Amino acid sequence: MADRRAGGPFPGRGLGVTAPARRVRAVRLGPRSVAALCLVSASGVVAFGWPLLAGSASGLAHSQDAPWLFAALLPLLLAVVVATIADSGLDAKAIAMLGVLAAAGAALRPLGAGTAGIEPMFFLMVLSGRVLGPGFGFVLGSVAMFASALLTGGVGPWMPFQMLSMGWVSMGAGLLPGPDRVRGRRELLLLAGYGAVASVGYGLVMNLQGWPYIGGLASGVSFVPGDPLSANLTRYLAYCLATSLGWDLPRAVVTVVLTLTLGGTVLKALRRATRRAAFEAPVAFVDPAGPAGRS
Repeated sequence: MADRRAGGPFPGRGLGVTAPARRVRAVRLGPRSVAALCLVSASGVVAFGWPLLAGSASGLAHSQDAPWLFAALLPLLLAVVVATIADSGLDAKAIAMLGVLAAAGAALRPLGAGTAGIEPMFFLMVLSGRVLGPGFGFVLGSVAMFASALLTGGVGPWMPFQMLSMGWVSMGAGLLPGPDRVRGRRELLLLAGYGAVASVGYGLVMNLQGWPYIGGLASGVSFVPGDPLSANLTRYLAYCLATSLGWDLPRAVVTVVLTLTLGGTVLKALRRATRRAAFEAPVAFVDPAGPAGRS
């Protein structure tokens, strides 16, 4: 009889050791996909932060078209990312999973959007990115935010920025350490901590999208073109404390509570669905009649 304890068909079982389950990704990131993600992320950083580096003579006061320009540019860049990832391995099963999760995220957002920052959508995006990987997570976050904007009527120049920011949130969850080793309570604590930071970070990043163009603010929180970066950042933080922190902190609390209470169940369901989908299994077409039926 073959020894199954060391190198047999079931390595480790004879020693009472459970081998860690290998992570199955819905999307395998190749060099082109990584390059596209880096391109759109770098463009997003520029889109969010360029006013902070603009000089006093840059004509920023007359640049009200800038948000619309980036609003037109970012969807094109996001389309490049989606097309690149699709070209490198987004098959029909992954698209079906993407559609289901994006629809669920879009349905969750209206449950609390606009009400004290209660947004259960973040909880699902973080867990999905963790299970399905950064590539799938970025596409999921962007598509889910796009669908929810259509559902809630929140279409405007801010929508592409929301899509990009949510893509970053879900992608970051897919980049967290220990996807094959950290399980149970430790994983939930890791995801809850990340969800809290990402929820607050999302609000801070989204504030950059509109803050430089809002007129009539108090001098202590308004943007001043050409001022030193440190001075504008101080005003920006004061602006966030005065306006959005009351939404960002409840969003973080809701994400943490949902992750710690429902996270284990949702993670198991997502991983079971991923295993059954067998994203990495090659597809083979077999003649049901067999060789005899063809003769």
